[in-house]
Amino acid sequence: MTFNHRKSVTYRLVQAARVHRTRAAVHLGRIGLHPGQEAVLKALADRDGQSMSELAAELAVQPPTVTKMISRLGAQGLLTRQTSSADGRLARVYLTDTGRERAEAVDAVWKRVEKEALAGLDEKDRKRLKKLLRQIEKNLLPSSAAIHADDDDDEPAVLPEQKLPEVVHIEEIDEGATD
Repeated sequence: MTFNHRKSVTYRLVQAARVHRTRAAVHLGRIGLHPGQEAVLKALADRDGQSMSELAAELAVQPPTVTKMISRLGAQGLLTRQTSSADGRLARVYLTDTGRERAEAVDAVWKRVEKEALAGLDEKDRKRLKKLLRQIEKNLLPSSAAIHADDDDDEPAVLPEQKLPEVVHIEEIDEGATD
């Protein structure tokens, strides 16, 4: 019997993530943001004045990606780049007052998307789902990062300095797997 990927848990997970991102994009668009930009604002709201490399590590993206996002958010007047007084080669990124307000608006967007996504689930199911998703996240991390992940916190299990493993090619997966 052939493996039916459409019946797999990971397929459902990918589909849920896809529609979540689409729904979040609609709500973020209403406050003038694109998906991904909210993460930059929230990272700076938590710890303003990060360097570009610190932001890249925290967001688990490549430095050129952060540079592009910072440029776009800066053009909207949401943040500024300032050369470090200690090291003229280092630029630090700071939220403007408008950026801080927008970061606060992100919380309302996230709450709304979560409410929509979890409609029909009681509190027990929500807690169980969170725990299960956390376990999947840990399972997919490199073993050294998974060791340091804490079940009780709400932080992502990816450590900033941790690189994700290379993609496994389909031929490497056990072809005997069935539904």
